[in-house]
Amino acid sequence: MSSSLTVTLIQTALHWENKAANLAMLEQKIMSIADKTEVVVLPEMFSTGFSMKPEQLAETMQGETVTWMKRVAQQKRVILTGSVIIEEGGHYYNRLIWMLPNGASGHYDKRHLFAYANEDAHYSQGNKRLIASVKGWRINLQVCYDLRFPVWARQQSQVALAEGNEGPEYDVLLYVANWPERRSLPWKTLLQARAIENQCYVIGVNRVGNDGNDIYHSGDSMVIDPLGEVLFHQQHDETIFTVTLQKDKLEEVRTRFPFWKDGDAFLIAHE
Repeated sequence: MSSSLTVTLIQTALHWENKAANLAMLEQKIMSIADKTEVVVLPEMFSTGFSMKPEQLAETMQGETVTWMKRVAQQKRVILTGSVIIEEGGHYYNRLIWMLPNGASGHYDKRHLFAYANEDAHYSQGNKRLIASVKGWRINLQVCYDLRFPVWARQQSQVALAEGNEGPEYDVLLYVANWPERRSLPWKTLLQARAIENQCYVIGVNRVGNDGNDIYHSGDSMVIDPLGEVLFHQQHDETIFTVTLQKDKLEEVRTRFPFWKDGDAFLIAHE
């Protein structure tokens, strides 16, 4: 693993169901990043807002938004990630895309669909986690409501050990979200809990402002270290924040407090 990993969070308001406006706005913000960075993180459904109209807004993996991600990632020479509405095989997915600057990509389809807002009535759930790798850093990619389900995020350290890999399964847990202000306390609390229980860095990137349903989002994007200490937290305002995660801190915590070794062995059943 490289000694550090630099990540930029973009906490922003979104134009409701207006792809062109969102992509233009986000490109301006991304290109304005002066700090050297390696990964740029956008909110959930960054091109549309959290819309339940996939029939009107969905694209394919060859569509406008993914093509835009390829171009911007290449021009800025960064990994670009965030979730978009994708149609594939007659199904709609809230899909987090991990776009490399060379045009290669991976993706994660949101597992836990937010039934409270009828997301499960419009989208199909994913059944496979994606742990990406950057310079030896392993990053577990998840979306919004997944945060409430700790088993889905839990380090499968015993599996890693059985496969001959030393140490926990991943190093960073990343959530992109459209998480309403009215439930900001669970958001902040659970982000810290995920860091503590998994002995990893946690990054949560949320939007701000009112959406098309007049639901307010306070942002509360956060970066948390493996002990649960908050390294960054921003409420209400749009912001672009760059943080450098340190390998030494991660290894110190895991060596001094090797709690991960005592975790329960388990497997997640995929439907």
